Amino acid sequence: MPAVTADTLTLPRLPELAEPTAWRGVHRIIQGRRFLEGEGFQVRRPFPGVDLSLADPFLLLDHMGAVEYGPGEAKGAPWHPHRGFETVTYIIDGAFEHTDSIGGGGLITNGSTQWMTAGAGILHNEMPPQELVIKGGLFHGVQLWVNLPRELKMVTPRYQDIDAHDATLLSSVDGGALVRVIAGSLAGHDGPGVTYTPITYLHATVSPGAQLAMPWPEDFNAMVYVLSGRGTAGEEDRPLDEGQLAVFGPGTALTVRAAGRQPANSPTGWEILVLGGQPLHEPIARYGPFVMNTRQEIVQAMEDYQAGRLGQIPAEHLAHRTSADERLT
Repeated sequence: MPAVTADTLTLPRLPELAEPTAWRGVHRIIQGRRFLEGEGFQVRRPFPGVDLSLADPFLLLDHMGAVEYGPGEAKGAPWHPHRGFETVTYIIDGAFEHTDSIGGGGLITNGSTQWMTAGAGILHNEMPPQELVIKGGLFHGVQLWVNLPRELKMVTPRYQDIDAHDATLLSSVDGGALVRVIAGSLAGHDGPGVTYTPITYLHATVSPGAQLAMPWPEDFNAMVYVLSGRGTAGEEDRPLDEGQLAVFGPGTALTVRAAGRQPANSPTGWEILVLGGQPLHEPIARYGPFVMNTRQEIVQAMEDYQAGRLGQIPAEHLAHRTSADERLT
């Protein structure tokens, strides 16, 4: 797993939490379901589900891989529109090439993140680089959709390129866990991602048998998703395995622990995402790549897309245009 690593003994430590602490209990464990996206690549998706309010302000989490592609097997998501939210693509192994209609883009690889604010509207393209298509290879990544509040739905689109080494690196109290802060803040340490909606987004590697305990904003929700390996969530030690999401209840801190023995595909430890944010508590109207507050706003988004008002595909990329036009008519 080439996502940035470091000697935890040299990093700033998370604070030791004094007792009594209002530990967050585990409210629910959700098993990610499998779907096909883009040109036909498989994802595991723990949300949206039956109760999207549990994830608010997040809209979707797609876990891509880990998969070992053979030559000619790698697939992507050709040109398609978005409006009303932000997409955050974090690549752990392998690479994706991103291009969009406002000139943002580049190669996302080995621990780097692209943060695209669709806002008023954007077209973008997410494809494996030709080398991966031709030769095959390991691919593993995550895409998170972050909702925008009503007053920012039509904000000007923007793009952030976050290099793997831009992430803020922290250690657990005993040095048994490496925490990468991608966005938001943890115990006063800020990540590089600039967010409109208040959130915290972390990737942690927890050594076999080690515990990761951290303070968490009381007004944020809290979730832990397992990328690989196995462990337990909460003081009640609820089992949490690859592809599962733990949703925590209220409190001011949370704790997780890696199992003492990890499977072969997780040799460095338990790999988890820790994420949470300030719920928006706003109505959601969604249709495919558009997320707004009302049905009429969705209709307007479709009309704007069909009229070309969400942007134009650069001429050199027209040959790779998606069939989104047909799907949205």
